Amino acid sequence: MTVIDAISHHGGVWINPPPRHRLENDQLQFETALNSDFWQRTWYGFERHSGHAYGFWIDEDFTVQVQVRADFSQLYDQAGLFIQDDETHWVKAGIEFNDDQPAIGCVVTRERSDWSTGLFPGDPRTFWLRATLVNEALRIQYSTDGERWPLLRLSPWPGRARRFVGVMGCSPEREGLAIGFSHFIISPPSGKALHDLS
Repeated sequence: MTVIDAISHHGGVWINPPPRHRLENDQLQFETALNSDFWQRTWYGFERHSGHAYGFWIDEDFTVQVQVRADFSQLYDQAGLFIQDDETHWVKAGIEFNDDQPAIGCVVTRERSDWSTGLFPGDPRTFWLRATLVNEALRIQYSTDGERWPLLRLSPWPGRARRFVGVMGCSPEREGLAIGFSHFIISPPSGKALHDLS
């Protein structure tokens, strides 16, 4: 695999293009549509695959990294990374507004969605995410400053399927969440140890 500077690289594709989006100067900006979400059945019972995602089809192990900017203010506003094998096997990770504040979290979906969430220790309007898939293990990290990268989630991710790797944004309860992505890079797996915070 060669390194993809994903924002400026040709060949990116949309899952559910948003009503307004712009790609220029190595930055992707878009605004979400009403009722946009990725979720499968757990607790609420509904199935949604209407969220917006932009990315690339990858058939090898990888590391993906991105900086995200958004002003999360309404219930379930969300933005971050999105990795998908198909509509019932996917992962999203990032900031999501719930319990009256933006929180860092991750949803792993294998037929049904789970959800882990917790307090974000920095300014949620600007943050970084990194995911590494290697040896059928998916490691997701976050950063408040682009320097220190605590672990957010470690999950098995079996199979060698061609998969979509990119960024996502959703607003299940409203429209018009404005999101910006920059420093979006897809590369071979980083090779860093699990608890390497760099």
